[in-house]
Amino acid sequence: MAVADSHGLPVGLSIESASPHEVKLVASTLVEMVIAEAPENLVGDNAYDSDKLDAELRQYGIELIAPHRSNRKNKTQDGRRLRRYCRRWKIERLFAWLQNFRRLVVRYEQYAENFLGMLQLGCCLILLRHL
Repeated sequence: MAVADSHGLPVGLSIESASPHEVKLVASTLVEMVIAEAPENLVGDNAYDSDKLDAELRQYGIELIAPHRSNRKNKTQDGRRLRRYCRRWKIERLFAWLQNFRRLVVRYEQYAENFLGMLQLGCCLILLRHL
């Protein structure tokens, strides 16, 4: 998982196995951020639509912006906040930039520490290119 700033540049990364759901990884990713202040908004896809996650992020002062799943009974977000969902392309662009590094796409590393190191190196190169 990754956290990007308003320009799409990486500010936080974490890796985990493929089995846990993304909602359970949000807190650990926010802890790994390299900037001190927490973001005001967190934009996610339909998988992030959870009342528990929304309550947990409000304790940090973060507002969750995610469209509702199709089977949700009670709607909690209005259309005004959901208009910011169109900015989700910035995090998708970050993942597209990371796909330019073959070592991350193929995942040659067997150990998670080595893969995390290569992921951090890729993010450093992305940051250096945009200075």
